[in-house]
Amino acid sequence: MKIYFEEGQAVSQEILDTMMKAAEICVEEEQIDTARCEISVTFVDLSEIHQLNREYRQVDSPTDVLSFPQFDDLEDLPEEGEIVLGDVVICSDRAREQAEEYGHSFEREIIYLFVHSVLHLLGYDHMDEDEKKIMRRREEAVMEKIGLKREVC
Repeated sequence: MKIYFEEGQAVSQEILDTMMKAAEICVEEEQIDTARCEISVTFVDLSEIHQLNREYRQVDSPTDVLSFPQFDDLEDLPEEGEIVLGDVVICSDRAREQAEEYGHSFEREIIYLFVHSVLHLLGYDHMDEDEKKIMRRREEAVMEKIGLKREVC
């Protein structure tokens, strides 16, 4: 698995390492060869994610994470060579706000947003309730496997 992080990332090496583990779990569970997969990750501020959200989703507000999948369907993955799954853009400012709001660590929020986005790259969505339930179960299963299970009060 290769994850390309833009220079000067806003997170620690420990978080980047955990993101790698999480991506590998997501991809392995889809029975895709992790050695062939690539993902690009960029951390941005509120202003930049707002601009990207407006440009690509026609939503004129900031968001926490954006996913840009390379494939519409996993059936379209190449049989040989590298599999570039797509790009992930995470707003570290929004992640800090949400971590405080939800009462957990910045690390957990960043990694949760990343897992959410990787699942989008793998074809998961949450447009209807059934899809949302499936995606949430997958997110929480991955988070539990990396030791960041959600604490229920």
